[in-house]
Amino acid sequence: MSVEQEMIAQLTEALAPEVLEVRNDSAKHAGHAGDDGSGESHFSLVIRSAALEGKSRIAQHRAIHEALGKDLMTRIHALAITVRS
Repeated sequence: MSVEQEMIAQLTEALAPEVLEVRNDSAKHAGHAGDDGSGESHFSLVIRSAALEGKSRIAQHRAIHEALGKDLMTRIHALAITVRS
């Protein structure tokens, strides 16, 4: 399973999002710092979930990181997060 697929599965299970878009941006960062050559190091996500409503931006990001889990987060160098309301 790819990192992108794992992210979708983890976020769906933990946060039951109404909107979830995960984009692998790794190709844009080839050769840059943090590029491990796997093609799965840089990601962007857009999410809307009732589980994130009413939380501060920091709390939202912490909840997303927690949903992804330590193992998956250690394999991701960069994660751009947009939370929709």
